[in-house]
Amino acid sequence: MHVLILGGTTEARHLAELLHGPPGLPGLAVTSSLAGRVASPRLPVGQVRIGGFGGADGLADWLRAHRVDLLVDATHPFARTMSFHAARAAAAARVPLLALRRPGWDPVEGDVWHEAGSLAEAAKLLPALGRRVFLTTGRMGLATFADLDDLWFLVRSVDAPEAPHPARMEVLLDRGPFTLEGERALLRDHAVDVVVTKDSGGAATAPKLTAAREAGLPVVVVRRPPVPEGVLVVADPAAATRWITAYLGGAGALPGTDRDPLRAPRGTGPTPSP
Repeated sequence: MHVLILGGTTEARHLAELLHGPPGLPGLAVTSSLAGRVASPRLPVGQVRIGGFGGADGLADWLRAHRVDLLVDATHPFARTMSFHAARAAAAARVPLLALRRPGWDPVEGDVWHEAGSLAEAAKLLPALGRRVFLTTGRMGLATFADLDDLWFLVRSVDAPEAPHPARMEVLLDRGPFTLEGERALLRDHAVDVVVTKDSGGAATAPKLTAAREAGLPVVVVRRPPVPEGVLVVADPAAATRWITAYLGGAGALPGTDRDPLRAPRGTGPTPSP
C-alpha cells in the first residue's frame, strides 16, 4: 500500500510521523512531496520527493507509475492551484483523495478585521487603513503591493523576496512559530499601524492577531480559497490517520460515500474533524 502526501505544512509532517508510527499498517509506504519553493524546508520522516509534477496530468501519471493507493492533499490552505491539480489527477488515476486542512481563524471581541477576497483586494484597502504595514503573506505576491509608493512595508518571509516588490520595504527573514511577546515587540518597534495576513489558520502564526487586537490595529485578512467541490476534508492529522487506517486497513470504503469510515462531510471548505 502506498500513500502520497502533498505539502510541506506542519500538518503534512505530523501526518507522515503518525503513519510511520504505531499502530501503523503492515507494508505501508508513505511518500511526502514538497513543492521546493523554500530553500531549506523542514523535511518529514520517510521518503521525500521535491519538485513539481508537471500539472495535473503529470501528477496522474506519477500516481499510476508509483501505484499510489491514496492521495492526501495537505498543502497550504492557499495552494489553490495544487489542490485543483490534485483533484483532477486523483479523478483521472482513480485514486481516492483526502484533503487535510487546518481550520481558519475566527475573529473575537476586540478584533478590527477587514476581509479581502484576494491580495489585490487587500492592496486596495490599505491606503485607507494605515501607512506602516506589517505584511505577513509571504514572499509570493509582493508585486501586488509594488505600486503603493506612499506606504512602508515590513515583509516577513522564510526566504528573501525577489522583485517586483514595494519600493519602501524592510525584510524580516524568519520562520514560525512566533511568540506573543515577540509579535508585540515587532509591532511596537516598527510603529506598525496595519497588519495584512492570509487566513492560514493554526497556532504558529496566530500571535500576531492577538498582538494586533491588543494594540487596536486593523487587520486585513485574505480569505482562503475553497477546497475543490466533492473532496472529503478533515481538519487535523489525527483524523486523517484514522480515516487512512480505516480505509487501507480493509474497511473498503470510498471517500464521501455512505461507507466512509469516519463519515466526514464533503464540501468546498474545511470542516471540523470527526
